[in-house]
Amino acid sequence: MTNSVEETATRIWTDILRPAAGQEDRSFFALGGQSVSAVRIVARVEAELGAELDIRVLFEDPDLAAFRQAVGEAVDALAESRAA
Repeated sequence: MTNSVEETATRIWTDILRPAAGQEDRSFFALGGQSVSAVRIVARVEAELGAELDIRVLFEDPDLAAFRQAVGEAVDALAESRAA
């Protein structure tokens, strides 16, 4: 995963969940995540990175690191499918 993918994933996470300073690494539900925010996050990942993120990832209550990892895997899968 490139730094730009990590940065984009982090920006999406913080733009939508709006964690308080120092709480960026709290889990999706701990930051008030719900179905509407999950849909918004998935839509932003697709719009900004072109990758499809399974919404179930968010309902597994990831923290920021796990979310970035899932986004990176989705971007990698997209790159592999385009290369095939």
